[in-house]
Amino acid sequence: MAGGPERHRLKAAEQGKLPVRERVALLLDDGSFTEDGLLAKCEADGEGADGVITGVGTLDGRPVGVIANDPTVKAGSWAPGTVEKMLRLQERAGALRCPIVYLVDSAGARINEQVRMFPGRRGAGRIFYNQVRLSGVVPQVCVLFGPSAAGGAYIPAFCDVVIMRDGNASMYLGSPRMAEMVIGERVTLEEMGGARMHTAKSGVGHALVASDAEGIAFARRYLSFMPTNFEAPPPAAPALAPAAGSSLAALIPADENKPFDIHEVIDALLDAGSFLEIHARFAKEIVVGYGRVDGRAVGVVANQPKVKGGVLFTDSSDKAARFIWTCNAYGLPLLFLADVPGFMIGTQVEREGIIRHGAKLVSAVSEATVPKISVILRKAYGAGLYAMAGPAFEPDCCIALPGAHIAVMGPSAAINAVHYNQLAAIADETEREARTRELREEYARDIDILHLASEQVVDAVVEPDQLRGELIARFALASSRVREWPAKRNPVTPV
Repeated sequence: MAGGPERHRLKAAEQGKLPVRERVALLLDDGSFTEDGLLAKCEADGEGADGVITGVGTLDGRPVGVIANDPTVKAGSWAPGTVEKMLRLQERAGALRCPIVYLVDSAGARINEQVRMFPGRRGAGRIFYNQVRLSGVVPQVCVLFGPSAAGGAYIPAFCDVVIMRDGNASMYLGSPRMAEMVIGERVTLEEMGGARMHTAKSGVGHALVASDAEGIAFARRYLSFMPTNFEAPPPAAPALAPAAGSSLAALIPADENKPFDIHEVIDALLDAGSFLEIHARFAKEIVVGYGRVDGRAVGVVANQPKVKGGVLFTDSSDKAARFIWTCNAYGLPLLFLADVPGFMIGTQVEREGIIRHGAKLVSAVSEATVPKISVILRKAYGAGLYAMAGPAFEPDCCIALPGAHIAVMGPSAAINAVHYNQLAAIADETEREARTRELREEYARDIDILHLASEQVVDAVVEPDQLRGELIARFALASSRVREWPAKRNPVTPV
């Protein structure tokens, strides 16, 4: 029960780490944990439970499997018995069809025992094989309290969400010392694979937390939106009114070039205090997260006009695609809040593969068979309309606010593209400006939302302060949606 030797327990405490069994107790309902393999390595001094706690308990009354590294036992490294315990827990959770929470704090494989734990049929590789097999079947959550080194870094990579402890957590395939030795690069641990880097730059981490307890609380809240498995319904909660604040109409400027904070719009639409943002530090031009509409769990995908104008980049495409795939896997309806100028253009993003990344996002939207509601807040231009579940992508409905626009491109860009030569030929500047205004007004009439509603492009035009009621009614009616998709081995997704 004590785990490793006292000197290692003291070191962990100095780092602000909770003992591993306290972490498990914070995660689960009181007294619910049933542990397997407690006596593994019991005959070896200071190797309690072989460095990993495994078992099943309940969280809010629902079963959850737990794999928790003990950093006081040889820095949480993996021995053959450690790997076997992890595999057995994965197999048990698969049989029970229940979520798995990985509480990771591990230096990786023990190199001096690699022949017995690394390459074989029951070796470490089987952990990742099992994770892929379980992906989309049961939720898999990683809370990273310390290192997750070398091959062990793939445990977080294969989880649905990765929560990282600021100052302690790290992920890397090669340590700074190894990088200097092999490629001559000098770098700090934080720069190489720290929590702040991974939650802001690489996107491997989804949430940054300040303490062990905060990380576990985030995991509990995340699982409150998730079903026990892909065949179960997402858990409901008591319906709450939105937090008191400005009306939706007052939050969204009429001028499409003026920014606003999409978080305020989300708060005006969702049940009070229900929104849990995912990837908050990464690709901030798009916002994704879980919330509730009249108690019903939903996933939200929303453009953020106050960051880069809400334009879609490669990272924001990846962020949204992964989130949509996660929601679709576990049956969470999707709410798209569109105010998007389109995808970014230019040499840099073309070299980064913006077309491929954009196609990935459009693939995710296409494949999502859960209820989808697309709301055009102000504008949806170009392929941005497609990325936000526009009419061609079988949303249950496409709703627009009055004054919204849907078009291949905005008025200024369109006039420049179509009438550039005509306008350039007008020598008088006043006359040219007058003709430009006339063309813009003609274009604006063509893409007016009432005209688009007349042509049945959008299903409804709703006043802002009536939007929440409309969403409540439509999500309730869409709950029986048939989820059929063409039978195939797998899509060839443009990843």
